[in-house]
Order: sequence, then structure tokens, then C-alpha cells
Amino acid sequence: MPLHPLRWVAIFVFILASTLNYLDRQLLAALAPVLKQEFSLTNQDYGLILTSFSIIYAISAPFAGLFLDRVGLNIGTTVAVAVWSLASAGHALVAGFRGLLGFRALLGVAEAAGIPSTGKVTSMYLAPNELAMGTAFSQLGISLGSMAAPILVAFLAPRYGWQSPFLVSGVLGFLWIPLWLMTSRLIPARPSDVHASKSVPLADMIRDTRLWGLMVGNVFYMVLYSLWTNWTTLYFVSARGLTQEQANQQFAWIPPVFATLGAFAGGSLAMRMIRGGSGVIQARLRILLLASICAAVAAAVPFVPSSLLAAACISASYFFISLGSTNLYSMPIDIFGSARAGFGVAALTMAYGLMQAFFSPVIGRLVDTVGFTAVCTGAAAMPILAWFILKLTVK
Repeated sequence: MPLHPLRWVAIFVFILASTLNYLDRQLLAALAPVLKQEFSLTNQDYGLILTSFSIIYAISAPFAGLFLDRVGLNIGTTVAVAVWSLASAGHALVAGFRGLLGFRALLGVAEAAGIPSTGKVTSMYLAPNELAMGTAFSQLGISLGSMAAPILVAFLAPRYGWQSPFLVSGVLGFLWIPLWLMTSRLIPARPSDVHASKSVPLADMIRDTRLWGLMVGNVFYMVLYSLWTNWTTLYFVSARGLTQEQANQQFAWIPPVFATLGAFAGGSLAMRMIRGGSGVIQARLRILLLASICAAVAAAVPFVPSSLLAAACISASYFFISLGSTNLYSMPIDIFGSARAGFGVAALTMAYGLMQAFFSPVIGRLVDTVGFTAVCTGAAAMPILAWFILKLTVK
């Protein structure tokens, strides 16, 4: 079955789910200063809330991937979006630390299907040389959600209370479900067995050292991504002396813009290199090396003299991390085929969740005791270590 001429329209509609996924997720970061004050939380407490989400997210990811591969994209995504929309709206009902922990955990269960479902849809609609660009569209959704969260908070929270952004995001999720179901009927994907010759049995996949290399490499590569995803607003408040509203309106929405640009740069560069004759995995590893070196600009963030320059360094770091991540998250599909796309991408999602579960309270403790300097310096070196791991294990 040939590629559908409107396949990118379907990809774009589906990427709206990624936007809502990260909108729901990033509302906590955008509201962190007011929630800390509302519930008398320390930075370490905030880190523990992130951990509650991340542990459940990591544990649920492989099961979410298997669920998507078994029941299909439409059923799996409908269930996931409905549950995470309920969980997001439920945040408006919490009365303390335990309530936040509980609803973050429920959000983690459902949102574990988000990235794997995007990997699944790109593998079903796109050609192999288009996968990184498809992943770049996923980053577009992530970045739009990350940008929308501080803007939505800045607009709604002062007028209607901190609960209102959570309620709005929950409603938007339920509106997306019929939009996607209609789109998938009008623009059908290729049969799911289109790459069956490249797929492998699940047991063999689990024993494959390349999968474990991808997972371990992802743990170290995405530390910087997690830092800017969860701590940007708090950085500008605690280290630069801004209010939450100033941080969100003036700076926190900017790095996700550059993350989007980086994702498309990574997808475009991969398409050019692969069409030019470079091996798929070799091209992705070269891009990851470039990205890892350039992302080390994160180490300069605490030392620049102004908030604007700090935002510029964060944005540059985020740009290069996203440039590489579009290729890293395409590699499980390159290696194991679309029939295992859900589980393959979910394995990386699990690794990301475990990393964030471990590092979030550590970052919180470091911020409480020594500030952001040690955090930024240490995180800046992690992507280079990740590249060495990937170079040794993924061939």
C-alpha cells in the first residue's frame, strides 16, 4: 500500500495529542512557585512529586507500548488520552502534598502511552527516511505544550485561581479524541505489518544488547532535557529573583521554541544525510555527537550576568538536545521495525522516567543546598557520556 498523500495531515492532528500531553505535564512546573507556597513545599518536596510521576511513568511505559501494539493505535490512544485528561482535571481538587502525589501518579500511568503512540503513528504513516522528521513533529507537540503551559498559567491563574489551568487542559483532551478518530478514518495508515520483515520476536528484542544500549544512553542523554522541562520556571524565580508571573511571561516559554527548531533541524539533517547515502544508524550517531558537544553550553547558564543571557544559553542547550533526541527516539524503529514500534519507543520512555525519578529529588536537594551551579555543570556533561554508550552498543 503506497504512502497516503495526506499522511502529514494525520501526523499533525496526532501531534496535537503530544501538545496536550505536555501541556498537562508542564502545568505543574509553571505553577510550581504558587503550589510550593500554597502547600508549604520545599524544592525537595517538589522533586518527590516529580518522582511519583516518573516512577509510575517508567513502570507503565513498557506495558503501554505492548498495549498499543496489541489493541492498535486508535483504541490505545483513546484510552490513554481519556485517562490523562481526567487526571489533569483532578489536580484542581487536591488539598495538599498527598493529593498532588496521587494525581501525578495517575497522570504518569496514562501519559506513559504518549511518546510510544507517537512512535507508533510515525512508523505506520511514514517512510523510514521520514522517521526523524516525524519525531521532530512530536517534539513540536511537546514544545507547543511546554510553551502553552506557562502562558496559560500566566493568563488564567491570576484571574481564576491555580486550579483553572488544570481544568481547561482536561477538557481539551476530551475534545481531541473525536478529532483523531475522524482523521484516522479519512486518512488511513498503511497496514501494521508493512515492515514485518524487520520485526523481531519480543523475547529476542528484550535480550538484544542494542535495546539496552539505547535505554542506558537515553538515561544520560535526557538529563538536560528533564532539567529544562521541569525546572526552568523555578530557576528564574530562585536564581534570578523573578516572580512566577515574570518568569513565565518573559522567559520560560522561550526555550521550548528553540527545542522545536532543534527537533526539525535534527529531522532535516537526518533526511539529508540518509538520502546522501549515509547509513541510517551512522547518520543518527553523528548527529548525536554534534548535539552532545554543543548542548554543553548549559554549563554557562549560572555564570552569565543577566536573565536574558541565561534564557539564551538554556534555549541553545535545549535546541541541541532536541536535535539529537529526534534521532535517538527513531533508532528503536530503525532497528526493530514498526511492528515493535510501541514497545521499542516505550523502552526509551521507561528509561527516561526512571532517570527523572532518580534525578528529580537529587536536583531538588542540590538546589536547596548549593544552588543551580552544580546542577547545570553536571547535567551539561551527561549527553557526551550518553554518546559513548550508544557508540559502543548500537551498531
